[in-house]
Amino acid sequence: MFAEAWDLLHKSLVMFRGKPVGTIAANDHSEEALNYDQVFVRYFVPNALAFLMNGEPEIVKNFLLKALRLQSNWEKRIDNFSLGKGAMPASFKVLHDPIRNNDKIMADFGESAIGRVAPVDSGFWWIILLRAYTKSIGDQSLAEMPDCQRGIRLVLSLCLSEGFDTFPTLLCANGFCMVDRRMGIYGYPIEIQALFYMALRCAKLMLKPEGGGKELLERVEKRLQALNYHIRSYFWLDFEQLNNVYRYKTEEYSHTALNKFNVIPYSIPDRVFDFMPMKGGYFIGNVSPARMDFIWFCLGNCIAILSSLATHEQEMGIMDLLEERWPDLIGEMPIKIAYPALEGHEWRIVTGCDPKNTRWSYHIGGSWLVLIWLFTAACIKTGRPHMARKATELLESRLSKDHWPEYYDGTFGRKEVDECEFV
Repeated sequence: MFAEAWDLLHKSLVMFRGKPVGTIAANDHSEEALNYDQVFVRYFVPNALAFLMNGEPEIVKNFLLKALRLQSNWEKRIDNFSLGKGAMPASFKVLHDPIRNNDKIMADFGESAIGRVAPVDSGFWWIILLRAYTKSIGDQSLAEMPDCQRGIRLVLSLCLSEGFDTFPTLLCANGFCMVDRRMGIYGYPIEIQALFYMALRCAKLMLKPEGGGKELLERVEKRLQALNYHIRSYFWLDFEQLNNVYRYKTEEYSHTALNKFNVIPYSIPDRVFDFMPMKGGYFIGNVSPARMDFIWFCLGNCIAILSSLATHEQEMGIMDLLEERWPDLIGEMPIKIAYPALEGHEWRIVTGCDPKNTRWSYHIGGSWLVLIWLFTAACIKTGRPHMARKATELLESRLSKDHWPEYYDGTFGRKEVDECEFV
């Protein structure tokens, strides 16, 4: 199975002028490819880490440089509006002209995406992967290149720009990340805040003070401190905090208000009390004025552990929750992208009756195999490798037999989806 996985991974390599620059999203020849034949920044990251561990860093270097050139040289324009200079592509595709024997690249910065939303996460993943690459090979020369330094500064300048924000978190629209469809994650989603924090920490270690870097480094440090306090204080939910929120008073107009976001306790779904164990907790999906999204998101919580955005006690709490709610969050095929699923009237309002995103499927509680690397890393960091082994054994029992599907449907992840060889 291990050999088969590597064979599929190498077959998915995308070549540009004779050099590998990434991997396509899926080797699925059963239907029209749509955008599965493109190199997605977010989905290449776990593949890149595998290549680094396998002694193939050149593939990762080529990808990092290609994404960097697209950031700098591509006209990022949607209708009559231009995106910020720091934006990284969501994906790119290599087109080969057999007549001229030439390759060219088509990048997507959101102008072709569902909903026409630019990817907020791509720049963060690029910085994180650049740091992983330099750590893996033990050489900082790539990160110190003027082009890479400029790329880091552009991403940071875009995210640290001043506006009307009263919070250190990043304000986002729907469809800007892995959950690339309407699902009510607009606002200040935990996935982006955790990635933002991790990218800032990585950038702090790579950015040189020359050429405007000193001022940026000072802004990075201030933002890290503010973000750290905000997420740990206002996004964390355990049994004690849940009951605190339940007893909140509303319409508090003062600097000493406990209910700082004027959240209405009546808005807390009953299912949250049933889901929350006495031991454990998690970072909720979103916190914004008069709104708390109590959905559990795997990626945001795992990244919070890996980046040390969470305190040690919070890291242990997240893992306690995963252990206590194993049937719900892991099930028979790891791991739920989000929990619980939206249903009924709530699903209709939040998703706009999206036929792709139905309950216990896709982003609405589907089981996404690509998240296993984050879960495993979180288990290792928190000293619970037994949980990772247990989840991996579940994968090994079906993954190859089911032709490497993208995700599984169902409450426990029992239903195989007809998306073969997702790489």
